Amino acid sequence: MRKNFKDLDEREILALAISLEEEDGRIYGEFVEGLRETYPATAHMFEEMQAEEAQHRHALIELYRQRFGEHIPLIRRQDVKGFVTRRPVWLVQPLGVDTVRKQALDMEIETRQFYDRAMQRVTDARIRKLLGDLSDAERKHVANAESLGEEYLTPSAREDEDRAGRRLFVLQIVQPGLAGLMDGSVSTLAPVFAAAFATHSSWNAFLVGLAASVGAGISMGFAEALSDDGTLTGRGHPWLRGLVCGLMTTAGGIGHTMPFLIPSFHVAIAVAVAVVIVELAVITWIRKRYMDTPVWSAALQVGLGGALVFTAGILIGSS
Repeated sequence: MRKNFKDLDEREILALAISLEEEDGRIYGEFVEGLRETYPATAHMFEEMQAEEAQHRHALIELYRQRFGEHIPLIRRQDVKGFVTRRPVWLVQPLGVDTVRKQALDMEIETRQFYDRAMQRVTDARIRKLLGDLSDAERKHVANAESLGEEYLTPSAREDEDRAGRRLFVLQIVQPGLAGLMDGSVSTLAPVFAAAFATHSSWNAFLVGLAASVGAGISMGFAEALSDDGTLTGRGHPWLRGLVCGLMTTAGGIGHTMPFLIPSFHVAIAVAVAVVIVELAVITWIRKRYMDTPVWSAALQVGLGGALVFTAGILIGSS
């Protein structure tokens, strides 16, 4: 079970900070290796940032030893609620300046927010001073990441990348909304079409689809709202994300449920199948537009999942 950030004591906060600095330094090392041949100047900048992260880690370790002794518990970011899951660098090859720029900026913003929040949780003057100094250092890293690779980006790409509002929109609206839309569109296929083929009644299928959609929306909404409080990730208020996720989950299920208001069973089935195809196409487009997922990959993942659930519903309903 992950621990809430607010429940960490000073010893655990320092141990987590050491782990975060070590992980960031290793990631910057991966950036250096991936950019050295093509973008040597940018690689050199990341070498300097990696060295700074090492200095931060040494300062944190020294203070930890003075306050709590030699044993440092291994507390990782995935052990504490509120951190965004990072995609491993080795899965993002080859590295480009724009890709590195986005990841470095997200990393530094998250780490800076961690230090700002951590300062509010500690009372020891030495720890507060060190955390404040590290927060200031992370602000400089944020500036470096924001200006990284300007000479390699097209004007339109630079404009998109520099819009903080777009990043917040993706974190707070698109991600929870997409998760809800995918869950609502795919997970409700089986009960809706199973009920339709089992009863051959449009009205019964509509009632089952309505119940499944509303139930899934409530479940997904609460799951998203309780996942993290957004203080470390910048993902916004948890209940806003939960509301967006819940509404989109319900909408995803209602879309292919509404056709069953058509009295004719066969016409309702045909329209519902057409709506499902449109829903899966919309999900594919959103993943391509906002999540940078290749079209063929997004279409394969979404289409395969939808087809399997749809087939399961028909087989169960026809048995």
